[in-house]
This record gives sequence, C-alpha cells and structure tokens, in this order.
Amino acid sequence: MTRDGDELHGIQKVSADLGVTPRTLRFYEDKGLIEPKRVGTTRIYTKREVGRMQLILRGKRLGFSLKLIKQFLDLYDADPQHVEQMSALAVVASQRADELEQQRHALDLTIAELRQIEREALEKVAAAKG
Repeated sequence: MTRDGDELHGIQKVSADLGVTPRTLRFYEDKGLIEPKRVGTTRIYTKREVGRMQLILRGKRLGFSLKLIKQFLDLYDADPQHVEQMSALAVVASQRADELEQQRHALDLTIAELRQIEREALEKVAAAKG
C-alpha cells in the first residue's frame, strides 16, 4: 500500500524482509530507535523506518552499542547533509577496526599457543607409544 509516495508495510513483511523477528522490531521501537506509524493497534513501517532498521542491524553487526547507534540516527535526522554523522562515523569506525585488529592479534597468539600445545602433546603420545 502507498500513501503520499511512501511505501507502507506491516510488521510481518518488514521483519521477513530484514530477516528479523517481529519481536526484534518491537524491541527497537521500545528503545526509541524506530517509530512505526499506527493504524489502530497495527504497526505500519515507512521506507524511513525500514532504512533506520537497516542501519541499526548494520551497526549491531559491526559491534556498535545501541546507545551509539541511537546517537548516529539522531545525527542523521538533525543534519540533512549528513556531514556531522559521517565525520563521527569515520572516527568510530576507525576505533572499532583498531579494537578488532587487537582482538585478532590476541586470537592469533592464542591459536599459535594452542597449536604448540597440540604438537607437544602429540609428540609425547607418539614417544609413549614408540
């Protein structure tokens, strides 16, 4: 259905399109991150709300907190040129990438140590059998 050029969809369609449950949509609504329209008790999602949900899901996938995601959504609404939002996003993306690189380094060290333990254990098993 359309109204004033806006695509309008119900919660079932939007949740299916986004690959989330209706409960997930209601959760983000409760947190104030999206504001679907209401027709009686039925939630109706506009293109804007679907776009916001896509940004929320991307932010969560990238490891951003809900508080940070809300700040970016608020900046998006406040700055039509999105300059402030993009500038802040670049800083946060860099910080998150740095964190993940540190985690990857720690994981690489842990994996190497575990492989060494594995080799030593197998050597002892082979020596005991041998």
